[in-house]
Amino acid sequence: MKQKRNLLNLLLVVMMLLLAACGAAPAAPAAEAPAEEAAATEAPAEEAPAAEAAAPGAYGPLPADAIAFPPPPELDLGGAVVEPLPIDQIVTYKALPAYSEPEWVTKLVEAGKLPPVAERLPKEPKVVLKTGMTDGIGVYGDAWRDFSACPTAGWNNGAGVTSGWFGIESMSFNYQSLVKTGPLYRADQDFEPFPNLAKSWEWSEDGMQLTMHLLEGAKWSDGVPFTADDVIFTWEDLINDPNVVRLGNKGDAFDLDGTPSKLEKVDDFTILWTFAVAKPIQLFYRMDEQDFNISPAHIVKPHHPKYNTAMDYKGFADALPPDLLPAVTMGPWVPVEYKTDELLIMRRNPYFWMVDEDGNQLPYIDEATYQKGPSGVGRTLCTLAGGCDHTNVENPSTEYVDTLKRAQEPDAQFQMNWGPEDLGFEIQLNQSETLGLKDDRDTTVRTLFRNGAFRQAFSHALDRDGIAQALVRGPLLRAFPGGLYPGSPEFDASSVVYYPYNVERAKALLAEIGLEDTDSNSILNFPDGGEDIVIGLNTSEDAADSQAIGSQVVVMLEAVGIKINARPLNSQALTDLNTTGEWDMRISRSDTYQLPFTFCQELAPLTPQTPGWNRIGEGERVLQDFEQELVDLAKAYCAERDTAVRKDLINQWNYVWTKNNYTIGTIIGRKGLALAKRFKNIPGGLPAHMYQWVEDAIMSETVWTPVEEHQTQVRPETVAVYPE
Repeated sequence: MKQKRNLLNLLLVVMMLLLAACGAAPAAPAAEAPAEEAAATEAPAEEAPAAEAAAPGAYGPLPADAIAFPPPPELDLGGAVVEPLPIDQIVTYKALPAYSEPEWVTKLVEAGKLPPVAERLPKEPKVVLKTGMTDGIGVYGDAWRDFSACPTAGWNNGAGVTSGWFGIESMSFNYQSLVKTGPLYRADQDFEPFPNLAKSWEWSEDGMQLTMHLLEGAKWSDGVPFTADDVIFTWEDLINDPNVVRLGNKGDAFDLDGTPSKLEKVDDFTILWTFAVAKPIQLFYRMDEQDFNISPAHIVKPHHPKYNTAMDYKGFADALPPDLLPAVTMGPWVPVEYKTDELLIMRRNPYFWMVDEDGNQLPYIDEATYQKGPSGVGRTLCTLAGGCDHTNVENPSTEYVDTLKRAQEPDAQFQMNWGPEDLGFEIQLNQSETLGLKDDRDTTVRTLFRNGAFRQAFSHALDRDGIAQALVRGPLLRAFPGGLYPGSPEFDASSVVYYPYNVERAKALLAEIGLEDTDSNSILNFPDGGEDIVIGLNTSEDAADSQAIGSQVVVMLEAVGIKINARPLNSQALTDLNTTGEWDMRISRSDTYQLPFTFCQELAPLTPQTPGWNRIGEGERVLQDFEQELVDLAKAYCAERDTAVRKDLINQWNYVWTKNNYTIGTIIGRKGLALAKRFKNIPGGLPAHMYQWVEDAIMSETVWTPVEEHQTQVRPETVAVYPE
């Protein structure tokens, strides 16, 4: 009965969205439709009444201009429920009596092109247990077909170079780290992560040291042994080299109470951490995929300026260009062929260090291919058409309606799952007083951004419900003021301070801080006879709805006298600007506020690099009073182990954050996940994103498909061949 009710609810949502999208009355621009009107015209008559709004004041007094945060509409989109397991019932490490591989790989062994499989595996491989597989031991073959809308700039991830995102890093090249957090949504606890290249660890008696034991006998995809030297090189010369640009964290992310953490090599397969406080288990989330991707020292070290005096840091970053193939990886698949802006082909890694419980070397799928395109919407269109096997539905205006409709058609080749309210877009204002300042104008803008009344006026200027309805009419998106996501397990709505749409109040606040239109052109001027207030807003080419939101923000801020110039940029350009600090505002689709414990250092100005909109340049960073409150609350929260106390602390944090508009939220919704129906070993309740994106959460090396449903491979029965 529940399954039928879920389907009926989903069909009702599809009908509401289609009626809204195809109705006689076109959607009015958000700036012309006040939130109250949008809510009145768009709420479906059949919708059950939602729970009452949370009582304000639970974490502090509600300011006069604020209101209680409204509850979400009651929707049941169906989907399986996660069944938590202890980690040791999903994976372990042990030697098995025998190992096997695809028949075509054995032929390469017999031809003398590869060592036997037992010699290619570690002494004790990582074993995925049958109890951790929803569909059991798989069969070899098939091709995972996917899509990327980001440039593949190269393979030197440790030096800030992206391989193309959209799962490429996760599935093929870079995201092999000491520990793994992606599958934690399946675990029965979230204090300690899954083991990965570090197969086990133990704390000293006082909790100040952590000894990690690495895989012994594991090899990179070119057959070179993996050792502690790779870890130490990554730590000392990538993470802690101040001249190296990083996509993951820098060394200061490991600082505790201002004291750096220390990492040492004990022997080839043992490393030792030393910390300033006892058992800082939150740092496990800095040792995981994305944050501590281990680079092959034998490949990267010869290009590093520390060891190669003929190389500078720009040359170092570019030392592994996209056409330098095959890449060297510890991942399940190896990039072997790349055509610029067209296609990336990856083949199974014959040295991959994981097996199933029967000794079959993983992965099951032989090949992964990525089409290249200009926009992430292309991945969804490709999946709807049956040409791709996966998409994250995260661009509501261009994907929600079509995906919901297509998923209900009998010939759809994918199945859908919808997560909690964790698809949030926020506006970040660059509040750094020392980083990226080019002239007096930049200094004036940063001072304005650090003014709480200005940020409150900005919040009042936004018709968030209008933005939501302009993107997708119906109940799947709603207004969001920022801070902790409603989909977070720790969220308490009474901690939210929500400054609603109020143009007149926004104008009054701007006037109170001395902003006037001194030249009568409808644009306010900087104080003391300054120029028109013109502010840049960076949006993302990869997240289409950040551009749509940006367009609405331009109109809404113009209505209160502030001119906004919105500019869409690709991922590499955004990374470069973030590095230099030369930006005003940006729209971010952040993941920090769903599971804040996994992003402890980003919850406040705890390191020189966090938060990203108040980084330290030259000179000292001066914290505002509320920022110091955030620092104190974040430290207490991240050190706390009691679940109830943690929840109270993070909601105190959320009260301070939203009261002061530290970031300015726009809308909140849900991410959808579409995966090929033929895929097996897809755990129930798999989210598009929680601890990590789906490619890391899914344990993609364990996915398999029945032989009769295999897709054609582009380069069948081949492996990476490296020059001698």
